Order: sequence, then structure tokens, then C-alpha cells
Amino acid sequence: MSTPSRREQFAAQARSERPDLALMCLLLAAEADPDLDERAMDWAQIELDRLAGMLPYGLRGGRAWASAVTQLLGGRLGFHGTPADYERLSSSLLHEVLRRRRGLPILLSVVWLEVARRAGAPVYGLGLPGHFVVGFGDPEEGVVVDPFAGGASLGAGPAELASGPRTPARTLDIVLRILTNIRAWASTRPEQSGVALWALELSLLLPSHPASLRYERARLLVERGAFREGAAELDAYAEVVAAVDDGAAARIRAEAVSARALLN
Repeated sequence: MSTPSRREQFAAQARSERPDLALMCLLLAAEADPDLDERAMDWAQIELDRLAGMLPYGLRGGRAWASAVTQLLGGRLGFHGTPADYERLSSSLLHEVLRRRRGLPILLSVVWLEVARRAGAPVYGLGLPGHFVVGFGDPEEGVVVDPFAGGASLGAGPAELASGPRTPARTLDIVLRILTNIRAWASTRPEQSGVALWALELSLLLPSHPASLRYERARLLVERGAFREGAAELDAYAEVVAAVDDGAAARIRAEAVSARALLN
């Protein structure tokens, strides 16, 4: 029996009852880094285990866990983010974030989450508009820290926290948000359209994703010169849209015709 491809493994995790957040982050990172082989992925998982083993035993309560994890990761080990990290694709790749101890808020939060979970902490991710943070204990307790700021406590603010309710982010929502960040990074860099394409294709493997991603992928294929494939995708998406908006479907079909004309 052949070994499943990375994308097949990613899709299988996405459909599993309890998706492995760290593994999914590493599988998506493998799309960007051809050198991320099984050995390197094992190193990343072992590193998360090692960091979890550095936490003290017997902690109780969200505040105690938040303090211990922050002292270790943000304090002793110096995990945090800087504005420059938004310019690097590596800031969205878990193995690179573990190596550099720098990254985007959501990837640093993944480190906080995975280390804390391995140590038995009651921890959850919390997606705020434009930012991602980590909570400990009961979501209503308000023990929330900002890994991008080295684990600084958010206390009762910002306003997004005070407005509640605080719904812990699901694993697949976190993965989709990471892929959305990667697409946003690539969208301002035309030479990185290949990165945008694989981020879109992985997003489409998730059981729940915006239907508009199919249209975005079709247009990107056309932009990259895959006119026939892009046109076919546009036609397929038009069939979906036709059920709710005939006018929009007609415009999408016209795009497909234009794409095929470029083959001549």
C-alpha cells in the first residue's frame, strides 16, 4: 500500500473526529518548504513535547497555567512577534516559528496551545478581529494572554474581549485562518501566486470553507495561464451560483468564455 501524500494526510486530519492542530500546521507548512520531511516534522512534534516537559507539575486554575506558560515561552525562551514578522511567509510555518521563536499571532498562539495542552492545561484559542490570543481556564474567567506580545495579559480589554461571549476557536477554524493569512501575504506579491494557489487548495480540503474560494481558485488558475482548467472551474462554480443568483452566474460564465479565448 502506498504512503498517503501530504495533502491526503491533511484531508484525512480535516475529516477526523479530533483533528491534530500541530500536525495540520506541519502538513500545510510542507507545501511551502520542500525540506520539511518526516524527520523534520518529528523534530517539531518532539520540540513541542520538550517544551511542555519544562512546565511545572501540579498547576491548578487558569491564572496559574497562564503565568507558567508565559514565563516559559514568552520569558525564558523569548517567543514573541514583531511587525517585521508580517512580511515573512516563515512566520506562518510552525516549524520555522519553533526554530526562530518569532511568528504571527496565530502561529505563536498555536505554540502556546500545543505546549499547554501537552502539559494538561485547560487552554483554548480565541480569534479576535485582526488578532489571535490564548485563554486559560473557564472562558468566562477572562484569563487571556497575547503570545505575540510575549504572553502579556489582556485582562478585561481590549473591547473585543469585554463584548463576549468568548467562544473557543475550533481546530479547523484555526487552520483556515492560518491559510487565509498565507493567501493575504501572497496576494500582495504577484510572484508568489503559487503560494496563494496551494493555500487555496488546502482551504478547499477543509469540510467547512467559504464557497467563494472555488471562484478565487478558478480566477487564480486563469491568471497563472491555466486557461482551460480555470475556465472549467468557473463554469462549475457558475452552476452553484445559478441556484441563488442568475445574473452573477451569467457573469461568471462570461469569464469562462474569456478564459477559453486566451487559448487561441
